[in-house]
Formats: sequence, structure tokens, C-alpha cells
Amino acid sequence: MSDAIAPFITDLNRPFWEGCAAGELRLQHCTACGLLRYPVSETCPRCLSPEAEWRPMSGRGEVLSAIAFHRAYNPAWADRVPYNVALVQLAEGPRMFSNVVPLDRLRIPAGTAVRVVFEATPDGVSIPRFEPTGE
Repeated sequence: MSDAIAPFITDLNRPFWEGCAAGELRLQHCTACGLLRYPVSETCPRCLSPEAEWRPMSGRGEVLSAIAFHRAYNPAWADRVPYNVALVQLAEGPRMFSNVVPLDRLRIPAGTAVRVVFEATPDGVSIPRFEPTGE
């Protein structure tokens, strides 16, 4: 299955998507104060510095919360209903919304250890998803 809606790739977020294509989860790291920031931004929300570099993350994390969608709120996801959406606490600190694969896995307990995997779509974008590690 593919996401019919591709992410809008800009100069600002391109390193994130290039990392995904390379099989690596990358986040911005403020070179002034050290804050890892996600989602991407032009300036650091802590110190307002515009300086940042992209760093690879471990891709490991823990599910904080997950829900099951039984209705497609976007037509592009109609063939995936029901599917899950999870809030993942990355080992390095930031949190991101994604899915736990398989998408039709509807019961995902808080505390489930996960690692990033990348789903390649026909339009050439790799989407970060997470899979349970069994730990």
C-alpha cells in the first residue's frame, strides 16, 4: 500500500526525508544549546538560534499511547481502515506520531518497545513507521 499523499518536502525538512530514504532517522540538533528538535524548525524553540545540524538517531523508542482509527479521515487511507496511530517517545527524547506495523495491529500497549522501520512508497518517499522489538 502507498500513501497517496506524499509529504511536502522543503529545503528545511529535506535532510529528514533524505535520512529516511537512506534508512536513517535524523533529527535537528541545535548547535548552540544542544536541543534535539522535532518537528523541524528554522529556529530553536529553546534558545532561538537558527544554527542546527542533522544527527542520526538510534531509531529506538517506546509507545506512550496508541489509538485505532476505524474511519478514514483522509480518502488516501480508506483502504487501510482500521489502522493505528501511535505517539512514540524516542530514546533520545523527542516524541513523534507515527504508526506501529502492521498498521492493522489495533492493540498496542503503552510501554511497548519499538524501533524505526521505513516503508518505501511508489512515489519514492520512505515513511518512518515503528515495529515492536519484543523486548
